[in-house]
Amino acid sequence: MPTSSEKPRSADPQDYLEAPVLNQVNAYQAGTILQAGKIYGGIHLEQTSTIVAPIPQQLPAVSSQFVGRAAKLAALDRAASGSSVLISAIGGSGGIGKTWLAIRWAHEHIDAFPDGQLFVDLRGFSPDGEPMSPSVAIKGFLAALNVDPNCIPVELHSQVALYRSIVAKRRMLIILDNAVSSAQVDPLLPGGDSCVTVVTSRRVLNAIISRHGAHHVPLDTLDDSDAHALLALRLGTDRIAEDVEAVAGLIKLCKGLPIALSVIAGRAVARPHVPLADFAIELRDFGLAALEDDDPTVSLPAILSWSYSELPHNQQIAFGLLGIAPGPSISLSAAANLLDMPLTLCHKVLRALEDASLLHRGSNGRYSMHDLVRSYASNTTHHLDEKLVDVSLQRLVDFYLLTAYLGERLLDPHRPPITIRPLSSGCRPAAILDYTAAMTWFDVEHMCLLASQHVCVVRNWHQPVWQLAWTLHTFHIRRGHRQDHLDVWQAGLTAAEKSRHAPARIRAYHNLGHAIAQEGQYVIAIEYIAQALGLARSIGDHANEARAHRALAMVVGKHGNARRALEHATSALSIYRTLGNPVWEASALDSVGVNSAQLGLYDSARQHCEAALALYRKFDRSDGEADALSSLAGICYQTGNYRDSVNLYQQALSLYRRLGHSRPSADVLNRLGQSYIAIGEVRGAHTAWSESLRMYGRQGRNGDAAQVQRQLDKLGSK
Repeated sequence: MPTSSEKPRSADPQDYLEAPVLNQVNAYQAGTILQAGKIYGGIHLEQTSTIVAPIPQQLPAVSSQFVGRAAKLAALDRAASGSSVLISAIGGSGGIGKTWLAIRWAHEHIDAFPDGQLFVDLRGFSPDGEPMSPSVAIKGFLAALNVDPNCIPVELHSQVALYRSIVAKRRMLIILDNAVSSAQVDPLLPGGDSCVTVVTSRRVLNAIISRHGAHHVPLDTLDDSDAHALLALRLGTDRIAEDVEAVAGLIKLCKGLPIALSVIAGRAVARPHVPLADFAIELRDFGLAALEDDDPTVSLPAILSWSYSELPHNQQIAFGLLGIAPGPSISLSAAANLLDMPLTLCHKVLRALEDASLLHRGSNGRYSMHDLVRSYASNTTHHLDEKLVDVSLQRLVDFYLLTAYLGERLLDPHRPPITIRPLSSGCRPAAILDYTAAMTWFDVEHMCLLASQHVCVVRNWHQPVWQLAWTLHTFHIRRGHRQDHLDVWQAGLTAAEKSRHAPARIRAYHNLGHAIAQEGQYVIAIEYIAQALGLARSIGDHANEARAHRALAMVVGKHGNARRALEHATSALSIYRTLGNPVWEASALDSVGVNSAQLGLYDSARQHCEAALALYRKFDRSDGEADALSSLAGICYQTGNYRDSVNLYQQALSLYRRLGHSRPSADVLNRLGQSYIAIGEVRGAHTAWSESLRMYGRQGRNGDAAQVQRQLDKLGSK
């Protein structure tokens, strides 16, 4: 950055006397102009003389609403030092605070620019006219530099040459605010290396960044602390303290967008007797509409409309469809399905929306919108053809459904499959190659899958509702998403009953019963699974009949009827053996073993569980192997073989962790702690129970967590 201590170079009058008129308007760096017999600043000079022109100081006042942004101010400091061309293109959506940041930084460093500061609003996204032409902007700069209008040439390239000649070697700051394009900015950039130019735009001006080495300083929303500071600045700390909950609600609803916070704060200032809670309720109920204002410069819908109107038609369509896409973010492959585009073209469109600051690409490569921008985007779909919107959403839902189905087959390849509904034309699933990739994909897309099911519920697309629940089943169990597991199957059962599809109803009854059992409501769970059993028998669906017996064995056993549970497990084993599926047979063997142990039949229990373990290992089913090891560990504990129990639980835990199975891992840790206590290893028990407690808490299993906490408390009292 130039320093104010540097002295301007003296000019030799002979440098200018013989030059053509346009080249005569060159300047001393401190604002001293030397001319010979020419018109300058409205004064006719017959002889060489000196005129001291006023130094331009065009900076607007610093906004009283400016808070935070320390990191961005520091980034501007770095950008404005040590480079031959010093340009900072400050990007960000409308209302994000680009101009406030530029002006605040400029005032903090005003002493570094003794030769003046130029400022122009290029009106790149103005509601009442076209963007300012470079020629108009340059004429304004030349006037500020005291050039007589009669000396300003007509052609743009000559105006640029004159402008650059005047500011050459001057230490000046030039702020080009609200630029619409690189083409608008390029002529306004000084030619030397003595000036600092700050450009603000809602678009990422890639050409300026690449051609001129501009430092890009992108702006994001304010964090909660700075948002709170902004409201306190406008409303006063006393009013903020009166209703802490309402302030927190406003901050949450505005999501750190400065223009939204400022609009709400302005209204609250104008209505000092209205509780802040009322403004929070208004914003919650009306969303973006609550931020409208007669003044378009402070109306968020108006500001967004200016950015939207600048988009080409295909990008406007994409913006609207992305606004209604289910989930908090979207991947490139999902967006390509939504927009029915090849990946390369979709990437280009998304990048254009990102450059327009209407879409944000995170470090994980996923795209998202600020909630208020999304609200505006979704409203634009009212102008789109209904069939286009419907078909686009169906194609996206099918993408999620088919990819989730392929992922589920990798998680549990021996589970009885379903037939996916006919897919939309152009649907292209994501590539998932193995178990680990499948679990990762489900982790990343989980919220989008839940939101997709909700879209299907709202639109009465019954089949994908229960099929999405089916694809999420194994993932939910292994990750311990207990409430989500229950929710998707409640929606799934409603949809299956409306579809009157018997196989769908069987699966929905069975799986909803399983989800309810996880909540400890065993009587209700038994009722649902019994309906699945009866319906499977009535249509001769032996695979699902056996699955229902297997589920009833688990639930009835937990409800306390071990003998009845063993009968269901034995029935499941008998049917599975006729179906010729060794993995299903292994699951029934394990169930027979567990329930035999509950009746004290330990030899039979051990034999069945060891047979299950052998089958699981033979067919490389690590999840089943972990289940059988855990069952054998339980039998060892019940028969007093505590050290064997510890060893087997540790083996099971290692497998569960490797597979990422959170729910059974928490249970095994709990039981491992009990086995440690039995052999007198208090430290091992404390470690196991502490980790189990944390996992139960994350999974929302409050009852299990309370039981483990009591065990830890008892341990601490010894």
